[in-house]
Amino acid sequence: MVTDSRSAAEPRLAEPRQAGARQGERRRRPRGAVRDGLIAAGLELARTGGPDAVVLREATRMVGVVPNAAYRHFADRDELLAAVCAAAMHKLADRMAAGVAGVRGGRGDPGPARERLRAIGLAYLEFARQEPGLFATAFALPQQHAYGGADNGIGPERTPLDQLRIVLDELVDAGVLDRPRREGIEYPIWSAVHGLAVLTGPGPLRDLPDAARHQLEELTLSFIGEGLA
Repeated sequence: MVTDSRSAAEPRLAEPRQAGARQGERRRRPRGAVRDGLIAAGLELARTGGPDAVVLREATRMVGVVPNAAYRHFADRDELLAAVCAAAMHKLADRMAAGVAGVRGGRGDPGPARERLRAIGLAYLEFARQEPGLFATAFALPQQHAYGGADNGIGPERTPLDQLRIVLDELVDAGVLDRPRREGIEYPIWSAVHGLAVLTGPGPLRDLPDAARHQLEELTLSFIGEGLA
């Protein structure tokens, strides 16, 4: 009976050691891992539910930390949402960069330069259509983001607006866009493409058939291209 009693006690003695090991693993997380994990969790929440779905408690649950751990990195839910908005914006910029990279041809060649402008518009519209939650989140806090500025020194290619500016600068170098018309032209172009994305996304044209929506996209991008001459 004594032997049986010791055997029964052994698993109970192991439990604190296992719990301590798990706590040690959490303590040994790399610096910044929790913050990065919370932002990644916020992105997943935003992807399925838009900016309103980004909640601190749910993000901590997904990361596997206690809710109070989030406050070491974000003062409140608004700070987490701001970080998630910036991350969603970077994903949009990455999609635009990928669209530009897919166009063959050397820099300064008029044909490829025009195609890169078209590709960047298509990538923007595609992202809005395929990732409506992230697209809405990217612009959820307009007052907190300098959309035209570089991202903490990483480079201007990290913002959608600067992706567009790079392509427009190439159009000037290629002789497609006159230099005197270059200043500020990114804003009406952005307005046209963003406006179409909103109209055909959550807006009044959301129920358009795919063929009609595709035709509108082509008309808009053609209108922009022809307006450069």
